[in-house]
Amino acid sequence: MLSGEGLWARHGRTHPWVLEDVTISVAPGEVVGLWGASGRGKTTLAMVLAGFRAPNRGRVVLDGVPLRPTRGPRPVQLLLQHPERAMNPRWRVRDILAEACPGAPDAASETDGLVDRAWLDRRPHEISGGELQRVNLARALAADPAYLLADEVSSSLDAITQALLWRRLADRVHTHGVGVLAISHDQNLLARVADRVVALEDAAAASDDRPPDRT
Repeated sequence: MLSGEGLWARHGRTHPWVLEDVTISVAPGEVVGLWGASGRGKTTLAMVLAGFRAPNRGRVVLDGVPLRPTRGPRPVQLLLQHPERAMNPRWRVRDILAEACPGAPDAASETDGLVDRAWLDRRPHEISGGELQRVNLARALAADPAYLLADEVSSSLDAITQALLWRRLADRVHTHGVGVLAISHDQNLLARVADRVVALEDAAAASDDRPPDRT
């Protein structure tokens, strides 16, 4: 299980708290929907759960062990709304996919139909946003993650591409037992794709026990 326990976080000593005593968990093979309005800390929570930033207080636990940086593909993969920010703009799609599995014979051949082979020799700016998000998902899945955090990954996509993304995620949940945290402000979407939905406000426990001031 992937768990965030009593997480507090903010972006600087003088800034307000973005996360206040948040506790949330995702089990293997479970899709948990996380709902919250824009600007309420959903992306910050995803960054903390993926290990890309440390909480000011609290901890992230993966299968009973505190999550720590690892070499090689991360067991918790994070997908953000803007995939171009997670890719080297000078690389071709083939190299972006190969990054997930160094030494693999051809990572581009293991994309579950997400990536058109015609895109492989193009760079990120040479394909559309929807196509780029499909590349981003294919790269994350190629790393064979135990958990995947999908932060507003389909909010700017057309209905067909949105359906394809979530169908591929559902397939991976069912065949590999991947746990998914689906983050969105779209309650209707979460109701369709998630096994259960948690409001970010409900994940934050009411507490007057403020952590010490640390950046």
